[in-house]
Amino acid sequence: MHLIRKTPRMTLFATLGAAFVFAACSNPQSNAQSQPMADMAMAMPQKAQPTSMAAPTPSGMAAKVSIDNFTFNKANILVPVGATVTWTNTDDVPHTVVSIDHKTFHSKALDTDQSFSFTFTQAGEYPYFCSLHPQMTGKVIVQ
Repeated sequence: MHLIRKTPRMTLFATLGAAFVFAACSNPQSNAQSQPMADMAMAMPQKAQPTSMAAPTPSGMAAKVSIDNFTFNKANILVPVGATVTWTNTDDVPHTVVSIDHKTFHSKALDTDQSFSFTFTQAGEYPYFCSLHPQMTGKVIVQ
């Protein structure tokens, strides 16, 4: 059996190597360099969640809702009776548009750049969601 004998030179190199690695990991300049990135990340605007209604759609006009980044953009819209709402998927994954009651309207899975339209003939509130991603919700209010 062959044994490796530790020599003073091997111990010196191991100690210097460990000291070098430790010094590199705790270099104050590395923290200084990463700080601007942290500041920049904090300064980046966050995507706002829709909190208000989109402007009412004039009678006979079509309203448009885009689907992007797992969000219905203009999730809550106000339209007159007889308005047609068109949802267009601009996301790179399929989505659906389904009324909460599963009866009023129900799209097929929409691939990128595909659309689904529905004409609202009665006043009321029509909450909807994506059946593939149920956290995606919206509402059409028809007056």
